[in-house]
Amino acid sequence: MVRVLAAGDRFIRSSMLSDCVRDAVSEDVDIREIEFGWPDVPFGRVGDVDEASGTEDELIAALEGAEAIVTQLAPLTARVMDARPELRLIAVSRGGPTNVDLEAARARGIRVANVPGRNGVATAEMTIGLALAMLRRIPLAHGSMLAGQWRGDLYRSDAVGREVAGSVIGLLGAGAVGAHVARVFAAMGAHVLVFDPYLPAGALDGVAELVPEVDDVFRRSDLVSVHARLTSETHHLVDGARIALMPRGSLLVNAARGGLVDYDAVAAAIAEGHLGGAAFDVYPEEPVDFDHPLFALARDGADVVVTPHIAGASRETALRASRGVAEELRRYLAGEPALHPLVEGSPAALA
Repeated sequence: MVRVLAAGDRFIRSSMLSDCVRDAVSEDVDIREIEFGWPDVPFGRVGDVDEASGTEDELIAALEGAEAIVTQLAPLTARVMDARPELRLIAVSRGGPTNVDLEAARARGIRVANVPGRNGVATAEMTIGLALAMLRRIPLAHGSMLAGQWRGDLYRSDAVGREVAGSVIGLLGAGAVGAHVARVFAAMGAHVLVFDPYLPAGALDGVAELVPEVDDVFRRSDLVSVHARLTSETHHLVDGARIALMPRGSLLVNAARGGLVDYDAVAAAIAEGHLGGAAFDVYPEEPVDFDHPLFALARDGADVVVTPHIAGASRETALRASRGVAEELRRYLAGEPALHPLVEGSPAALA
C-alpha cells in the first residue's frame, strides 16, 4: 500500500486533499494528514525555498514512509528530500511552486507536477472587481455610508467615476489570468491592448490589439493592469518612467505580484495628481508596512483600493487545486506521464 501525505493549510485543507485523492485513486492508499498555519500565519522562506508554510522538521516527521505528497505550501527543500529518500512524487497545487526545490528534486529523480491556472478565473474576476471598484469609487461611497454620511456630492461632475465601455485598457501579460480579463473587458465595450511577447499568434484575435512595445501600452491606456510573472526581467516593470508615460488621470491595477510595480513611484504619482488612482491586491512585502504613503493616500480619500492578497482565493480554486494534485497522484500510481510535469523523475520513480 502506497503511503501519501496530504499536507494542507487553512485554505486548501488537508481533508479536502484527502477526499479528492480518494475520489481519484482506485488503489488502496494510506493517507496521512498534516495542516500548516497559512494564511493565518504568513508564508515565507523556509530553508532553500520561498512562499512556504510550516517547518522542515515538521514535514520530515510527517513524511515518514510516504512515497508521495500532495500539497500547496509544504517546504520541499533539499534537506527534506534527503531525509525522506522514499519520496518519489511531489504534487503541488500551485502554478508557480516556489516552495519546491526543483533542482534538488531533479537530482534525486523525484517526479514533480503542479496545477497551472488553478486560480486564473478567481484572480481575473478579482482584477475586474478591483478595477470597477476604483473606476466607480465604490470603496469611498461605501465608507461614507458606514460613517453615516449621505454623500450626494459624489454625483457632482467633478466627483463621479468612469465607465469601462469606450475606455482603453492595457494588459501587461495575457496568460490564464490576463486572457480572461481581456475577454471580459472587451465584452464590456473597452478597447483592450495587450503586451505579451510569449502570446501565441492569433490567441486573442477579435478580442484585443497586440502591442509590440510595452511602452505603447502605458502611453495609450486609460487603465493598465499587470498580469506578468515576476522574474529578474519583469521586476519593477511598472516604474516611475513608465508611469510618467501614462495619460494624466489614468489608473493602475496589480493583482499579480508586488515586485512587478514600484509602489513608491505609484504613491508619488498619485500624490502629485498624475495617476488618478491605483488598486492593489499584492505588495512588495507581505504583510505590508501600513505606514507606506500608499495607505495614507487611501485614508485621505484618494482613489486607492487595497486588499490583502486574496485575488486567487475562491472555493472553486481550492477544489480545482485539490483535484489537480489528486489527478497527478492517480497518473503516478497508474504509470502514466504527469499531466503538468515540472520534473519528470527517474525511470525508477515511475516503475
